[in-house]
Amino acid sequence: MRKVVMLFLLFAVCLALNSGCASIISDSKYSVSIGSEPEGAEYNIIDKKGNVVYKGTTPDLTPPLKAGAGFFSAADYKVTFKKEGYEERTVALNQKLDNWYLFGNLIFGGLIGYLIVDPITGAMWELKDTHVDLTTGVISDLPAKNEQRVVLLDQVPQELRPRMVRIH
Repeated sequence: MRKVVMLFLLFAVCLALNSGCASIISDSKYSVSIGSEPEGAEYNIIDKKGNVVYKGTTPDLTPPLKAGAGFFSAADYKVTFKKEGYEERTVALNQKLDNWYLFGNLIFGGLIGYLIVDPITGAMWELKDTHVDLTTGVISDLPAKNEQRVVLLDQVPQELRPRMVRIH
């Protein structure tokens, strides 16, 4: 009987050590939406070693890219956009802390999820969609539905300015 209890406890500890909320619910790889204005720009995604990991034409959805690059380190990708008649642009592919890492570990993963599992697997990071306006040079993440964004007036394309609303 004592052996069974010890095996059960060992199993429970192993299970706890191998779980983190973002690792369970979220993912450590993301397909990223890449867009440009105008559409049809060729782009390359380049990793921190300078290797081209993906090539495509906007608009496009990439194959899954690793979000992490080691313990507590986010992946570092650059995206180079080229289209005839426009200046070439290179931007960072932005990442953020995954919400499941930030809030889910409060419930499921605890300190082990925060400090060990999710940082090792890279699931603590989420890659963000990217959109570049080649006509004005404005670089932005694609906004989520109902998301509001604060930008400088000179970052707003002329054709969109009549649609702007002043907030007091």
